[in-house]
Amino acid sequence: RGCSRSTRVLFHEYSIKAAILIQRWYRRYVAHLEMRRRYTWNIFQSIEYAGEQDQLQLSSFFSFMLDNFTHMNGNGPDLISHLLDSVVDPLTEEVRQLKYEQIVVPESYCGPRLSFPLSVTDTNALLSAFKEEQTLHGKYVLQLLYETKKFLKQMPNIIYLSTSYAKEITICGDLHGRLDDLLLIFYKNGLPSAENPYIFNGDFVDRGKKSTEIIIILFAFLLLYPDHMHLNRGNHEDHIMNLRYGFTREVMQKYKTHGREMLQLLQDVFSLLPLATVIDNKVLIVHGGISDKIDLDFLSTVERHKVKSALRLPKRSVDHLNVHANIRSSSRQSGRTSRASRRRKKHITKQGSCSSSSSSSSSSSSVCSPRVSSRNTSRRPPPSPSLPSPTDVLQVPFLDSFVSLEPPEPPRDELERQQVVDILWSDPKNQSGCSPNSFRGGGCYFGPDVTQALLQKHGLCLLIRSHECKQEGYELCHNGQVITIFSASNYYEEGSNRGAYVKLGPELVPRFFQYQVSRSTRKLTLHQRVCVAEGSALRALKEKLYAHRSDLMAAFQQYDIDNTGRISTSEWAQVVESVLRLDLPWRTLRPRLARLGADGNVEYESCFEDISPGEPIPPVTPNLAETLYRYRTDLEIIFNIIDKDHSGQISIEEFRQTWKLFSSHLGVAVNDQTIDDMARSIDFNKDGSIDFNEFLEAFRVVHKLVIKEQQQG
Repeated sequence: RGCSRSTRVLFHEYSIKAAILIQRWYRRYVAHLEMRRRYTWNIFQSIEYAGEQDQLQLSSFFSFMLDNFTHMNGNGPDLISHLLDSVVDPLTEEVRQLKYEQIVVPESYCGPRLSFPLSVTDTNALLSAFKEEQTLHGKYVLQLLYETKKFLKQMPNIIYLSTSYAKEITICGDLHGRLDDLLLIFYKNGLPSAENPYIFNGDFVDRGKKSTEIIIILFAFLLLYPDHMHLNRGNHEDHIMNLRYGFTREVMQKYKTHGREMLQLLQDVFSLLPLATVIDNKVLIVHGGISDKIDLDFLSTVERHKVKSALRLPKRSVDHLNVHANIRSSSRQSGRTSRASRRRKKHITKQGSCSSSSSSSSSSSSVCSPRVSSRNTSRRPPPSPSLPSPTDVLQVPFLDSFVSLEPPEPPRDELERQQVVDILWSDPKNQSGCSPNSFRGGGCYFGPDVTQALLQKHGLCLLIRSHECKQEGYELCHNGQVITIFSASNYYEEGSNRGAYVKLGPELVPRFFQYQVSRSTRKLTLHQRVCVAEGSALRALKEKLYAHRSDLMAAFQQYDIDNTGRISTSEWAQVVESVLRLDLPWRTLRPRLARLGADGNVEYESCFEDISPGEPIPPVTPNLAETLYRYRTDLEIIFNIIDKDHSGQISIEEFRQTWKLFSSHLGVAVNDQTIDDMARSIDFNKDGSIDFNEFLEAFRVVHKLVIKEQQQG
């Protein structure tokens, strides 16, 4: 009251300036957090897709070995044929059903007891049991899978639904073994019923720890409400993918007695899942996406049960490869090519698709070739000798010129498989056209023009797909014509992303619902949540750096001519990207990965300072140890194939076979004496068996900073 007017005006001006300064600071603070959140997300996603490339390369190697070599060190293909080839069931349907019914359930079992056909009481009992961490007895799981298989055999490849029979249809995306997300969806949106239909769009299993419970619940509701519960196949409904990402191990750990039979049944069930759903003849729902070669009429005629795994390559004989290579070799040795030939070649190349899959015009970049050298560290798959690109032209000598011929039409089963791969593995992109999905190693990138063409061709207005984790649980692209829906919250790390589902009514206007299963992060601030996710991402990235240490150091030293231990930031970023191929903002990440010297250059060895190896076994040389760090997961997959009873232990001879497959896969030369010394050193109790988990534990990196923080805590 005693202040003069001028004083009040001055105070008001200072208040406004202070508010503006605070606002500017807060905006910079939020922008900085958002930048960290985005590069954290990019790290997680790049490492995830790199793992998928590794899986595709390993599967390609298995297929190549199985198709082309009758003997590899004695019995190589026999070790993998039971996994890659379809299992022929010698039992009739009646005998199998009777066999499951005769399985005795002990009186001590206190979980739910199912009776078929299922009732609402059964599904409620399952939900209650799984909330209490109970396990369904193997008898009922086998019966459930058997009934699901019988039902799916009757289903078409494409399911057609109408909203006229329900107020709204709920579409859910990837769950990946997150039971809490599924239960939260049911809590928020209601259980499946005739009045509340659902579509689950693939990737029910892998990564999470409750994949078994999820498929049991989904299959139970499918049998209870066959007209109102619908399941599309995802790229993880694939028994070869399950080897790498945990579902196979989960089944065998939870069901030691009946696990192998369950996995064989699941191969059939997964291959029988429908590939697409169409709502009101206007909305197409597929797991991954489309390509410029997808045709729904053709897709509806595919014999989907034959595609047990989209990763199983079409057979390519060595003779075919040699003939193809010789033709191309003779073409290169020619001195002259006519203008007409060049024009024809150019025309054919333009007409060819974006694919790198085998000898076809499909846009599917289906899988990668087997590794042929341990020096091949590129993240992007090398050109595959077994999978010539459809844009390749066979050049046949004719007098003094060469005549370009189009590749032969691929067989029907190969065309069918390519359609399935594109549906399950593809991703949308902002640029027009269709190109190989080199980041994942499978499927393709499809642009808005490809989306528009397919929608117009079939009279559709919207494409809903999943397959990609989104920070908000959903995302729109291609002018709103493509919706990505992802239902597994906290996918990469606690607090990393929300989950979402979408509801469609008769007006076909999408309504999105977001959620996040939260336990430990509920009380954390935004800054703390970003820090937790960022720390996890950086640890994973540093493990990648360490796994490629030799290649990185060799590339760094090419720039460091004077052996100063330092190179420029741009050189450092260029080297890291050329070796890891993760397509990350390395300049932005540099302060978190390597320090600068006094001259402003990067001290490149500081990349590896806060991580160190575990305690490798004595016979392993440093170079071999690094190879094991890098390909630890591949080695574990090969072991799981050889460990037929999934006991976690293998014999010395099986260990030798593991190494022969592994060395053939990577081109790593390891002599028999080294293998024997290695086997003896890890046979701790000298009983002739090897605990492979202990062996793998020796080949890991230790984060010194994390250990220090834990000790301080």
